[in-house]
Amino acid sequence: QVMARSETEAERLKRIAILNARLPRKRAIAQGLLRDPRGRVLLCELSYKREWDLPGGVVDPGESPATCVEREIFEELGLQVSAGRLLAVNWLPPWRGWDDALLYLFDLGVHEAGELDPSLFLRREIAGAHWRTIEDAASHVASYTARMLEVAADTEHTRYLENSEPVRVR
Repeated sequence: QVMARSETEAERLKRIAILNARLPRKRAIAQGLLRDPRGRVLLCELSYKREWDLPGGVVDPGESPATCVEREIFEELGLQVSAGRLLAVNWLPPWRGWDDALLYLFDLGVHEAGELDPSLFLRREIAGAHWRTIEDAASHVASYTARMLEVAADTEHTRYLENSEPVRVR
């Protein structure tokens, strides 16, 4: 019988570093679905790309997706929100030079005031913010975002999506 040898902490950390260097790394994105009292969703007009997008951003190392969406919306729009129910996890294939990613879509509830203060926007990222119906959003956002909104916005259950399409879980 072979006895497992005891691994020192330094050896354990070295082994993990080797695995971390070899294993795939997925970018994680956290976005939120924030509605106004009329049921429209908030879309951000971004300064660095043509398509509008849902509020949120890339999850920092060591940060949870829920914390990320709250932080990003505060930094970029000056809004204090709380990440609610997880609406969808969407695997996104490589797109326009980006590697694949996992997008976590959270319900952010209703912004009762309905209005945003543009003086609080992080101008290097946010050129504007607009309330739109889900149907109208499709003419402003990337096709994968439009499809994700159609699929995930009105469901009681968290959805697993691949490229914004529902996947039947086996």
